[in-house]
Amino acid sequence: MSITTERKAELIKEHARADKDTGSAEVQIAVLTERIANLTEHFKTHKKDNHSRRGLLKMVSQRRRLLDYLKNKDESRYKDVVQKLGLRR
Repeated sequence: MSITTERKAELIKEHARADKDTGSAEVQIAVLTERIANLTEHFKTHKKDNHSRRGLLKMVSQRRRLLDYLKNKDESRYKDVVQKLGLRR
């Protein structure tokens, strides 16, 4: 259900704003999006896994808060992240 170290490193490299950037909003949103996608696949076979569903809802709300923060801080970065990750908004 979690992402591999290699995949996380790829996401960080792809979305980082600087060389050693691992904590920017863009990177955090990308990692959360990957984890949300993995959990969504997990629920297709494990419909009654309510403990993991709670974690999914926490991740979705965390991503939403990060997106709102990014939109208020710099709307062009927000639009880039949404377009890059294929999010609805």
